[in-house]
Amino acid sequence: MIQKFFNLKISTNGQKLYDFTEKTYDWIRDNCFKNGILNISIQHTSASLIVQENADPDVQTDLINYFDRLVPMNNKLYVHTTEGKDDMPAHIKSSLTNNQISLSIKNGKLLLGTWQGIYLFEHRIEPHTRTLVHHFIGD
Repeated sequence: MIQKFFNLKISTNGQKLYDFTEKTYDWIRDNCFKNGILNISIQHTSASLIVQENADPDVQTDLINYFDRLVPMNNKLYVHTTEGKDDMPAHIKSSLTNNQISLSIKNGKLLLGTWQGIYLFEHRIEPHTRTLVHHFIGD
């Protein structure tokens, strides 16, 4: 049984889904992980993690549009507006999605479906550098 950690930094440039699946696969391959659990956490409260379809980019557009309608950028609706019109909406969107994801690894393969990818879901409109902590437990 082993444990390993890896911090992945992702630079974002506005509201978008940022696919980091291949970088995670590379880390798994580089470390020759066989079987275990991979937990991925984001160390921020205005962005989140999701597993989502990776085949049709319209899915990503629709998700962003849906969340923008669900949680509008209107400072009249919120008390916490310190960092601009996207501040509180980003926190709400983050609370509605995931700040961590646990995935299984079997025979060296991340158990994702054919059309699934792992994404950082950026909720802010300005560029940020996000840190994702990968924690593997297994063999």
